[in-house]
Amino acid sequence: MDFRLTEDQRALRDGVRALLTGRFGPEALRAAVARGGRGLDRALWRELGAAGFFSLRLPEADGGAGLGLPEAVLAFEEAGRVLLPGPLVATHLAAGRVAGAADGETVVTAVHGGLVEWLDESDTVWGDAGDPSGAVAAGAVAAGAVPLTSVDPLTPLHRIPEDLPAGRFAGPADALAVLLTAAEQLGNAARTCEAAVQHARTREQFGQPIGAFQAVKHLCAGMLVRVELARAAVYAAAVTADPVDIAAARLLADDAAVRGARDCLQVHGGMGFTWESDVHLYLKRAWVRARRGGPVTESEDVLAEDLIAGTGR
Repeated sequence: MDFRLTEDQRALRDGVRALLTGRFGPEALRAAVARGGRGLDRALWRELGAAGFFSLRLPEADGGAGLGLPEAVLAFEEAGRVLLPGPLVATHLAAGRVAGAADGETVVTAVHGGLVEWLDESDTVWGDAGDPSGAVAAGAVAAGAVPLTSVDPLTPLHRIPEDLPAGRFAGPADALAVLLTAAEQLGNAARTCEAAVQHARTREQFGQPIGAFQAVKHLCAGMLVRVELARAAVYAAAVTADPVDIAAARLLADDAAVRGARDCLQVHGGMGFTWESDVHLYLKRAWVRARRGGPVTESEDVLAEDLIAGTGR
């Protein structure tokens, strides 16, 4: 099976990257952090809708691009690289099912493991991908939700009690949500690897770049290996859409993102732990995203059951 990108897929990836780096660069990222998870940029959300980010997989007859899951994974990988905030996965999965989601006019969030992101800034809380009637007005849910202190300043969180209407939701199209989150984690890991290498090339100690030291070389090499393993797994799962492949991709992408951000902090040294550096933001986002897919043990159980069944995947 050939997982190399086609010319059209590379063009899509490059186009999304150009849009996001131009519209959500370092200054916009810091401005969003300063807002502390308040005031989601609705103009940017509509721009994403106009660019087809949310309607990417909708049929052309329904106003979408008619592309597939591999193309969606490429788009979400780019979103992960820039730490794009907002309930991107839920809105993407709701496109074509919840009015206004496809064109970015409606911000849709979802409940995952009793937690919901960006509740105060969303219009709709959506639970069951197969049941559009499962959508609930965000205001009705927020009235009984419990706000939490999120470690990630770009991901405000609420806990949803089970007795609320949205409390029964398991989350929209769980497997697809897990895969798209893994794609975001992959983008996160790739960016921290690049940042570590760039710093290792330019930061000097004892008259030479720190990248010349074996310990730093090993950190960067380990990051790159984890990124490429995760990329192969995520791209493969996007082609097969198999739950077992998705579980493996999730575990590898979470590992690459969390460990990659930690190693990037080590390469940066003391300055990496300061608020002025962006490295800590990537680590915090990786931690929060790792919870979106449910407990790690759930994905491990999927893989274990497949091994026990002897399917050979």
